[in-house]
Parts: sequence; C-alpha cells; structure tokens
Amino acid sequence: MRRILIVVAAAAVAAAAGCASVGDRGAAAADVAVRMLRAAQTGDGSTACALLAPDTVAAIERSAGKPCPEAILDEDLPRPAAVTATQVYGQRAQVRLTGDTVFLGAFPGGWRVVAAGCVPRDGRPYDCTVQGA
Repeated sequence: MRRILIVVAAAAVAAAAGCASVGDRGAAAADVAVRMLRAAQTGDGSTACALLAPDTVAAIERSAGKPCPEAILDEDLPRPAAVTATQVYGQRAQVRLTGDTVFLGAFPGGWRVVAAGCVPRDGRPYDCTVQGA
C-alpha cells in the first residue's frame, strides 16, 4: 500500500510540474512580447530587433530597405499594454494584450516575436503590422 501511495504522489508532483512549465513558458513569452513592444516604443531598435525571429527581421529589412534597428522604429506598433491572455501551443505562443496580439516562436535562445501589432479579422487570418515571411 505504501508503495502505491508513493507512486501516486510522484505522479501528482510530475503532473503539477508539467503544468507549471507551461505557465512558465507562457510568462516568458509574454515577457518577450512586452519587452519588444516597449523597446520599439522607446526608440531602442536594437533591443526590439534582438527579440524578433530571424525571418521577421529579414522581412522588415527587405520591406524597408534599411537595417532592422532603424526600420522597426518606423513601424506603427502599438504601445505595450496589459497582457490579457497567453496561450502556448508546443513551439508557438500567442500573447494577447489590450489592443494587440503578438505571436511568438520558440528558438534555441528562447522566445522570439514572429508577428506583432496583430488584429483579428472575421473569418480571416490576423492582420499584423510586423510579420515574418
């Protein structure tokens, strides 16, 4: 009987740890989203671009014809606002803020913004100010 209780207790701890890691990953994604928007808002293009996914940096530079740290400051990104919801789907995350939605991808160095300044459209994909290819 004691052995069964230990196994059940260990399973409960493992399940709780799994849930905590999803919450931690969501919090980390939300932090990156807010930091990127804050950096862009305060004129710190280098930091903003360091938090973008490589394809997103390339798309911004290609579209603007100038380096990302300059180009990101010309984008009409919303101000960072309160995070209202975060969802993690494997290697992808969606962070909803008041008036904005940010999509992120997991990379070896952590979460990176794939698209930002996104607003939903009925029955169609989000319309995003900044997005990768």
